[in-house]
Amino acid sequence: MAADSTPTDDSSSRPTARVVWKGAISFGLVHIPVALYTATTSEGLDFDWLDRRTMEPVGYKRVNKKTGKEIAAADIVKGIEVEDGQYVVLTNDEIKAAFPKSTQTIEIESFIQASEIPFVYLERPYYLAPINRGEKVYALLREALLESGRVGIARVVISTRQHLAVLVPSGPALILNLLRWGGEIRSFEALKLPPAGAQAAGLKEAELKMARQLIEEMSAPWDADDFRDSFKDEILRLVKQKAEAGEVQSVEKVESPGAAKPGAEIIDLTELLKRSLQGGGKASAKDQEPDDAEPKAPAKAKAPRKRA
Repeated sequence: MAADSTPTDDSSSRPTARVVWKGAISFGLVHIPVALYTATTSEGLDFDWLDRRTMEPVGYKRVNKKTGKEIAAADIVKGIEVEDGQYVVLTNDEIKAAFPKSTQTIEIESFIQASEIPFVYLERPYYLAPINRGEKVYALLREALLESGRVGIARVVISTRQHLAVLVPSGPALILNLLRWGGEIRSFEALKLPPAGAQAAGLKEAELKMARQLIEEMSAPWDADDFRDSFKDEILRLVKQKAEAGEVQSVEKVESPGAAKPGAEIIDLTELLKRSLQGGGKASAKDQEPDDAEPKAPAKAKAPRKRA
């Protein structure tokens, strides 16, 4: 896993103005107040459903799959299939009680070599930016990680969901990349793969030499702008063409939800580092709780989806 790959300096790689989450990075007794920003944009196309007669948005209905009839929200319960056709029904209170407690803290549990995390575990990146006078300690953690070649493994709760994450220095930024949990990655042992090693796989030295030569000839510096979604570009070209021709319909917009909670304050860095080293790097629950962070009220749980 490359910890030093810096995004290109263009408008598409900069964090948006909307803050996703506010809180603090915590390791030992040290807190770094930060704001979380999305680091990616969707490459897909969002085709909205519209009523062709009125150009009004078309939404989803709660429909009984057997009868085809629409049912009231009050008549819907949440269940998880444990066997074919056999479900365990859970109440809203039972689901809410299982939600992890929101502490507004990115709690670093350990530091490891950046190369130890396989790419298959990486799920979604976010930018972290310092807030509330946290610039110096933010820079200190970033530079210490860069010099040591390490990254931080942490847990964080975002919108009532607990995530495993890795804190990675990248140029001037710290990136929080959400990770897939250990049980979510399927083993490749069941696949029919050639054995590891050139000799075990029956490869000849001449074949390896030609393969290495071809790889060398096709090597080039990484530039994300060289790789574009041709389908998306073609659809957007068609949309632009139709818009310029006046083929545009008016559709009522829906407002997006509100902003995130305020973050945490920071106290004396040198003293916290000393206390962390003296105490073996572990902080008490009281020390780890950000001063002004407010836990979010649990949101209404979504019904779990059946895995394919």
